[in-house]
Amino acid sequence: MKKFGILALTIGMLTVSNVYAAEIVSEVGDETSGQATGGMTGMMAGSVGGPIGAVVGAGLGAVFGGSGQKALGGSDRAYIVRTDSGELKTYRSPNYVFAPGDKVVIHGNRPRPLGWTPETAESFPYNG
Repeated sequence: MKKFGILALTIGMLTVSNVYAAEIVSEVGDETSGQATGGMTGMMAGSVGGPIGAVVGAGLGAVFGGSGQKALGGSDRAYIVRTDSGELKTYRSPNYVFAPGDKVVIHGNRPRPLGWTPETAESFPYNG
């Protein structure tokens, strides 16, 4: 009986990472890479003023890095997805382009086309 419990727990944990029947609601811009680059640059420049300067510089750099990326039109793709439980979440998708209403599978932290699995990934060409 103990082995059956361990097997059930293992199978349950493996199936938690995938959410089925998710649907794309809309596409939004994502400035995460600009914020990271600006934050790192601001931290390095602000470190001249010591530890407090590094923290302040990182915060200001992240704000200006994200807004600069948005102003230059270099935003990445992200999608608002309605999961099967009705919850709205935002996921980045650098490799696939979706339209509102498309059905997707959430694998890890990325939306994939419906029917995508790690075994069939080769049959779904990237269109990013």
